[in-house]
Amino acid sequence: MNSKREFQSAREMMEKNIVFIDALATAKEAVDTMRREKVEFLIVKKRNDQDAYGIVAIRDLIRGVIIPERTSEEVHVFEIMRKPLITVPSTMDVRHVARLLIRTDLRMAPVEENGEYIGIISLSRIILKNVLF
Repeated sequence: MNSKREFQSAREMMEKNIVFIDALATAKEAVDTMRREKVEFLIVKKRNDQDAYGIVAIRDLIRGVIIPERTSEEVHVFEIMRKPLITVPSTMDVRHVARLLIRTDLRMAPVEENGEYIGIISLSRIILKNVLF
């Protein structure tokens, strides 16, 4: 009996649905987009070539809108997003992805291949979509 697990790449485990949003969008627009697209995080577009992508997730909305008791119409994505993104290469083993996410206190990261974002991998996906569990 072989107890060693097989290699699984970030590409194999990632969610392929990546949704982008403008940094000037409101938190309400972000939530509407998340609901419509059935995602829990959005990639925030770069303003120019020298800028970096950002990310806004459910916990950012809670920290930036709910806890400070602001309305979702008055808060803009750029105020609550995290930036710059930490990304993982599509060929990275999910064990290393999990270790990176835990060490950086992140729950998800975009998967990158040839300079393009091709998906998103999350801690929950690594466990819940993993056939080896």
